[in-house]
Amino acid sequence: MSFKKIIQKSKDTQGSLEITGSKSESNRALILSALFKNLSLKNISNSDDANVLQRALLPSSPVIDIHHAGTAMRFLTAYFAVQEGTEVILTGSSRMKERPIKILVDALRSLGANISYLEQEGYPPLKIKGKNITTSKVELSANVSSQYVTALMLIAPSLPQGLEISLLQQITSMPYIEMTLKLLRQIGVKANLIENKITVPHTNTIESQTFIIESDWSSASYFYSIAALSSSADIILSNYKADSLQGDSVLSIYYKHFGVETSFDYRNKRVRLIKKADFRLQRNNAKVDIQLNLVDSPDIAQTIAVTCLGLRISCRLTGLHTLKIKETDRLVALKTEMEKLGAAVDITKDQLTLHRVSNLRKDITIETYNDHRMAMAFAPMALKIPIQINDANVVSKSYPDFWNDLKKLGFQYAEDE
Repeated sequence: MSFKKIIQKSKDTQGSLEITGSKSESNRALILSALFKNLSLKNISNSDDANVLQRALLPSSPVIDIHHAGTAMRFLTAYFAVQEGTEVILTGSSRMKERPIKILVDALRSLGANISYLEQEGYPPLKIKGKNITTSKVELSANVSSQYVTALMLIAPSLPQGLEISLLQQITSMPYIEMTLKLLRQIGVKANLIENKITVPHTNTIESQTFIIESDWSSASYFYSIAALSSSADIILSNYKADSLQGDSVLSIYYKHFGVETSFDYRNKRVRLIKKADFRLQRNNAKVDIQLNLVDSPDIAQTIAVTCLGLRISCRLTGLHTLKIKETDRLVALKTEMEKLGAAVDITKDQLTLHRVSNLRKDITIETYNDHRMAMAFAPMALKIPIQINDANVVSKSYPDFWNDLKKLGFQYAEDE
């Protein structure tokens, strides 16, 4: 499905939505439910990534293709490494074969795992022969991807001696590691993080229970952007909580810069986004209007950058080194597509600076580079200019209902035949 044009005629946005379960929580919980058979899950994400992971955990073939699902690749590498007697090949898309996994494989090999590369050293596809692992200590760099750390944490309870993980260098995306810790504790695994050391004890059994997955805060970011770019907005999102496990819940703080206030309905687990019609952005005399360090929440960087572009304000976003190894090099992709709209953008290996733009170019086609977040981050720009999003069905990776939910808020679009 490819949209010729997205238009939002009304600049006042109102509506109520229920977003699918968090992809991040779902993927973690799915691995844990495979390890602990008496753990039931509700509100699992309907994203491609979660569906791919569910199918992979019940493989019908020794060759498992996870397509573009980077989280699944990392979590499954660790999971199958400890499934004694199993032998699988983990592969994926051409882009997946360019995404490094050496740090995780090296860590697993140091524990005794049997993993080999079938093509390029350090990259998928992988051949994994599951075995009983008794080593209980491991070190790995924590400054590249928190998913490497989480992959080890998730399998740790199943190891005979548990696992002690020593994290080297500065930890990136810390809220995602904390999410994993809290998930483990909620189901009854006594995991701890003290300074740079994570300890997860062997846990043979847990109490039978049902874990309800919260809706996805990364997906909520697009509605924060819509609220910010609207003249006024009143948007209610269901199945959210103030004490979220998800790091991207920091949206409620960041979007105050753009006039979006967040209130929580604790009883009904709903969040309400209000953009007051009389809000005026307070510009300052600094070189940039907005400066944020997103090292702990890189998945919302694209959304925030496009919000600033739509409001024609400048920003400097730092802590973005992980964006270069995502579905695409997101820093390069952002620069390319934002400059089509008339922006001036500077990027380094870990930051993006957007300069103020006086006018936005209309009827521009945005390429998505097989990246779901590129499509969803740019869609709210329709509140400012007619815009086309190519390969719009890429949103199914994390949020298949995205375009239908935009319709509920009054967005209109025409599809290519």
